[in-house]
Amino acid sequence: MGQLALVTGVTGYIGGRLVPELLRAGFDVRAMARNPRRLRDRPWYGDVEVAEADAGDPDQVRAAMAGVDVAYYLIHSLGTGRRFEARDRHNALTFASAAREAGVQRIVYLGGLYPEGEELSPHLDSRREVGEILLASGVPVTVLRAAVILGSGSASFEMLRHLTDRLPFMITPRWLGTRIQPIAVRDVLHYLVGSATMPTDVSRGFDIGGPDVLTYREMMQRYAKVAGLNQRRIVTLPLLTVSLSSHWVGLVTPVPSSIARPLVDSLIHEVICKEHDIAQYVADPGPGLIGFDRAVGLALQKVQELDVSTTWASAATPGAPSDPFPSDPDWSGGSLYVDERESVVPASREQLWTVIEGIGGGNGWYSWRLGWWARGLLDRLFGGPGLRRGRRNPKDLSVGDPLDWWRVEEVEDLKLLRLRAEMRLPGLAWLELVIDDNAAGQTIFRQRALFHPHGLPGHLYWWAIKPFHGIVFGGMQRNIAESAANPLGAERQARS
Repeated sequence: MGQLALVTGVTGYIGGRLVPELLRAGFDVRAMARNPRRLRDRPWYGDVEVAEADAGDPDQVRAAMAGVDVAYYLIHSLGTGRRFEARDRHNALTFASAAREAGVQRIVYLGGLYPEGEELSPHLDSRREVGEILLASGVPVTVLRAAVILGSGSASFEMLRHLTDRLPFMITPRWLGTRIQPIAVRDVLHYLVGSATMPTDVSRGFDIGGPDVLTYREMMQRYAKVAGLNQRRIVTLPLLTVSLSSHWVGLVTPVPSSIARPLVDSLIHEVICKEHDIAQYVADPGPGLIGFDRAVGLALQKVQELDVSTTWASAATPGAPSDPFPSDPDWSGGSLYVDERESVVPASREQLWTVIEGIGGGNGWYSWRLGWWARGLLDRLFGGPGLRRGRRNPKDLSVGDPLDWWRVEEVEDLKLLRLRAEMRLPGLAWLELVIDDNAAGQTIFRQRALFHPHGLPGHLYWWAIKPFHGIVFGGMQRNIAESAANPLGAERQARS
């Protein structure tokens, strides 16, 4: 038995990647999650202990902390809207208190790199405050401070990738001239794992960064070179404010403005490591720290090989519903609107499942493409995810995966795909795609859209969109069935 490590934020980008690294290093791992079902399809699920706990609930956090040697605090309220500072503060105080009471030997926290003596953005200031709260806990603490993290699926990398890929010419804000010291996600994970075994008399923060210091403009040009693109033409316009910049990023990239805003906020500061003291306690990786070009190349390789294990959208969407599916016996009372359709499909279960599991993202939604695009754009304007989150993998779906404005709630191979809506709605919505057989041995395709309205606005919303159900849901039912029966026409139907 090795040391027991508690990892929070396991449904997120870093936490989901840290767990297998700790297992490889010989740690026993307890994964703390508010909704453990979302971990079910992770490849390491059977190798860890799972603790169900909300970071803001003292009793649940104390129970999760029992017997823990090292506790990783990887929780932050990026993009959660107003009162995020109070939420961050409460969660950090709860975690620090529980760790002290449980006799935890070390807390490890991944925060943000920030300059001294400057007025910080609200999100950077909250990261700084969380680090100070943990350092004051009475438990030895390692605070790792990183700037831009480069890795397939990270919000910072996806923002850089899509801005550069999509805009050969751009008018940009002045923060593109700010110097930044990015770091590869592999090196971040190396320092996180190594920090667990620091001497008990060490309790402090450490700056971590890669070997290159670049402006964001230089990062875009070097990304373009690594990706085989022409050099980008960039014109700086000082009048573009942080708010306008974040909306611009939200329109051009999959990263919504609610998350782009804190990322852009941090980029207006020069974030360069002031020391490299971490090397006194955690040796740098054997081959040396990964440079910018190689980090980008590795990330792009993962994207091209469809081997992106976690993404920025893996974490729960702020404000997204967590209510049980309506078939749950805890549900009672209230209205539940249902649009239900069924058809016989002249195809095998396997053919139909291939189409169903490939839905969304680049494959589209098999009906009224313009309507889906317009609804996605409207959702983004109101702060929702819209359609740009896409898919983690174009062929495979797991519980917890983001899928455009949906989240995969349940998957049963060759049988069921259930999606929960995370778009801005006056209610709760699900979409179920089910495969069954009839007495004659034919393949049956059932499709259900369910909506539980919240108040009068919810009822009005359902009846306002009901006239379009035949186009949206009827078209989807018909085109999915036709695509399963005629695989060669699947792409044409998906994009129609």
